Amino acid sequence: MDFKTATIEEIKKFADDRREELRLARFSSSGSKSRNVKLARELRHEIARALTELSLRNKA
Repeated sequence: MDFKTATIEEIKKFADDRREELRLARFSSSGSKSRNVKLARELRHEIARALTELSLRNKA
């Protein structure tokens, strides 16, 4: 997602969707082998990017 052209609402929705994916990945992986071991890390990074962009826009 290109955060520079996205609206604030789109960025918030993106972050919420990624949080939900992260939650599902955590609970679905318990008790079984994870296929993508880097998924949680990638999701956390995407959430951080979205929140950083929101923070920058709020300061401006």
